[in-house]
Amino acid sequence: MLGHSHATSGALAWSAAAAALPLTLLTYPDMHVGDIAAVDLVMGTFLTAGAALLPDADHPKGTISHVLGPISHYACRFISRISGGHRQGTHSLLFVALVTYGTWAGEHWIGRNFTLALVFFLLALAVRALNLAPTGDSVKAWGTVVILAASGTFAIDHWISDKPAWLPFSVGLGALAHLIGDCLTERGCPLLWPLKTRTRFPIIDRTGNKMETLVLVPIFALATVALLWYTITHQP
Repeated sequence: MLGHSHATSGALAWSAAAAALPLTLLTYPDMHVGDIAAVDLVMGTFLTAGAALLPDADHPKGTISHVLGPISHYACRFISRISGGHRQGTHSLLFVALVTYGTWAGEHWIGRNFTLALVFFLLALAVRALNLAPTGDSVKAWGTVVILAASGTFAIDHWISDKPAWLPFSVGLGALAHLIGDCLTERGCPLLWPLKTRTRFPIIDRTGNKMETLVLVPIFALATVALLWYTITHQP
């Protein structure tokens, strides 16, 4: 699947989870009770959209590779090398668990600086994947991403807590949504990596085809807006 497909599927997954699941599951292991605030719901939508690009950190030519210019490109090359290449280690349930726990640990051990740095990176991924900046790997392209992500982080800084209990769930859910999407293609994913067995349900025969770009992405986007509206308007 393409970057914007992963991003919109991540946003949809978050809005669906927020509408269907109790807050205690969205904030595990902190186990908060009650309803998620509307501002957290909206922030989570954009951040989960960005997190849905994380498994492609093993792809030196993918969307995530160009998000921060040479820094992200060489980071992706390194991750690709240590994970075994594209759609290997980072496309597994182990990776989902690692990014989820890593987010929780970073929040609790480092604090607000980690939270804001992660917010910036996830927003940068969302901006790039949703085509809100010029394409390509030029300074103009990734420089625009940096400016938009920094502006978004500055705005979110006024609303987000030091340790948002829902953020680990958001990151893990975005990564999981990516895996599910890639399992719908012929190549599938090694969900139980380091075992090499791949899980696949080939519904999408070719990445970037009209079904994906003209049907699935608009449906994901409209469904996300509808679920957000429902959840916000039905909170007590």
